[in-house]
Amino acid sequence: MDAVSATYLVMANIACLRKRRIRMNLSFLRYLAIAILVLLLDQLSKWSALSNLQMGVPEPVLPFLNWLLLFNPGAAFSFLAQGSGWQRWFFTVLGLGAAIYIIYLLYKSQGEKMLCVALSLILGGALGNVLDRIMFGAVVDFIDLYYANWHWPAFNVADSAICIGAALIIWGEFRKSFGKSAQSH
Repeated sequence: MDAVSATYLVMANIACLRKRRIRMNLSFLRYLAIAILVLLLDQLSKWSALSNLQMGVPEPVLPFLNWLLLFNPGAAFSFLAQGSGWQRWFFTVLGLGAAIYIIYLLYKSQGEKMLCVALSLILGGALGNVLDRIMFGAVVDFIDLYYANWHWPAFNVADSAICIGAALIIWGEFRKSFGKSAQSH
């Protein structure tokens, strides 16, 4: 192989790697865009709830759904809501740490589309709730699902996105597990 051919081969490989890197960066940006969309939808819905609802007064929507403005200083299901205030900063730091780790996972896992969509939903939801904690000291909840006198704990769009993302991750892992066991038989 002469020098010209070797140079051409090296340049072709570099061009191929650059195209791959650009493609990877575009997919990474798409997943970040999903997270930003979730964050925006969450914040817009919370702004609407704060602007249009009275604290603690249910507004009937459907026979199983109310809009009900509440502030949750704790975590899911009001876990640690009765704390003296330390939980605000604990959950803020925890949420920011999780967001950084999720961004790392998104970057490293770009080839796994379902995982990345799930992580994007979780990222957007986590950032939405972190933003609430920074601005209000608590998470703004306004969706009240109920049956008869039994009410699910109030939640928001961010919580929904986090749950859907977690369910997608679990579903994806089940699919992988069942796919491997079916192939091994």
